[in-house]
Amino acid sequence: MSQVIRVALLGVTGRLGRAIGRAVLQAPDFALTGAVVRAGSSSEGEDVGEWLTGTPCECIATVALEEAVRDADIVLDASLPRMTAATAERLAGWNGPPLVSGVTGFDADEQVRLTAAARRLPILSTGNFSLGIALAEALVRQAAGRLRAHDWDIEVEETHHRMKPDAPSGTALLLGRAAAEARGEDLDAVATPGRHGTTGPRKPGTIGFSATRGGTIIGEHAVRFLGDMEEISISHRAFDRSIFAAGALEAARWMSNKGEGRPAGLYSMQDVIAVA
Repeated sequence: MSQVIRVALLGVTGRLGRAIGRAVLQAPDFALTGAVVRAGSSSEGEDVGEWLTGTPCECIATVALEEAVRDADIVLDASLPRMTAATAERLAGWNGPPLVSGVTGFDADEQVRLTAAARRLPILSTGNFSLGIALAEALVRQAAGRLRAHDWDIEVEETHHRMKPDAPSGTALLLGRAAAEARGEDLDAVATPGRHGTTGPRKPGTIGFSATRGGTIIGEHAVRFLGDMEEISISHRAFDRSIFAAGALEAARWMSNKGEGRPAGLYSMQDVIAVA
């Protein structure tokens, strides 16, 4: 890998992709050398810098993955689950470059494919690029592991803008999974999605989820530990999407490892903040 980290960006036309693209173009230790857009996109063939910052950067948007990654050291991914899984498989077959993905909403098959590709390719996959969320995840693990499940109920609450299509958010699931794993549980076995109707008393050991959608809120998450006569809350609020872009670049720096790279495997933002 070169001293300047050369990036190919997937999903450059989306909210997160645009934020990451601008951050890459502004960072002195990064260069944008490739960008992938979906087939039929009006951005195909255009200079990415032109419509991201108003300044050409000689990176032309393409639908061809092999063309976009040709000169890249790292692939940053802000696309969609099906594209992430397919990209991971193709990159593994080409022996790289490594993949750093902030995509959420994988179904079971896509997750299996991503995990299988990580046996041959370094992949960092996260539900949220924010370094603050990574720290919150670590704190949730610590708290859930120390508080006895039959004494403390856990609720994960999240709020996002009106256009967000999935619920609970990938970040809410990330935090809920951290709590469940700290208790030695599988999240799917203990999760209680939004309640409705006559639900009866709460089942001990479950982890509840609630989601609010409205306005232009970027992201708010809270994990509440509810005990008898007391409560502990670990929360995070995002005020600007630039935090996700900044975290994505930190993840890429960690994956680059000063040009040495990382072994094949499936990594997360916990690996990044462990040495931050």
